[in-house]
Order: sequence, then structure tokens, then C-alpha cells
Amino acid sequence: MNKYELLYVIDSAMEDQARTDLIAQFQTLMTNNGATVDKVEEWGKRRLAYPINFKNEGYYVLVQFTAAPEFPRELERNLQINENVMRYLVTRIEE
Repeated sequence: MNKYELLYVIDSAMEDQARTDLIAQFQTLMTNNGATVDKVEEWGKRRLAYPINFKNEGYYVLVQFTAAPEFPRELERNLQINENVMRYLVTRIEE
């Protein structure tokens, strides 16, 4: 099991309840695939460094989790499919 960090940016135009449901959906995906969610930080709305799809703001979420080495690929696939996720980055944390 490796430790990973996921940072993703959600479209800031989403309603609060829909955004909360989306964050919970990704946490459920992690736990259903054998990962353990260690920490979730919602950084909130922030200005983007450059416009993405003509949008200047995004809602940032940082998740630290422990999972098997093959799980990040499945997580990235699900993040890429979702149209409300503007950008994402999964990195492995060295111990």
C-alpha cells in the first residue's frame, strides 16, 4: 500500500449540495476499491492561474489516501470522465 495525494479542481459554478455530493462520490469510490482516506481538505474557491474552459475560478479539494499501486489509474479514469472536474493531479508521497 502506498500513500497518495489527490488535488482536483471542481467547476465553481456548481451548487453547494452538488459539489458536496461529488466530493463524497470520489471518497466512496476510494473506499469501495480498498483505499483508506486519511485526510480531506476543501480549500474552497480560488482564482485559477490561467482560464480553463473560459472560467477563472475553481473549487480546490485536496485528499490524502492510502491505496494499492493500481488504484490511481482507476481514480484518474473516473476524474477524467466527470465533466465537473476541471483539472486533477494524483501524486505518490515518498515516506
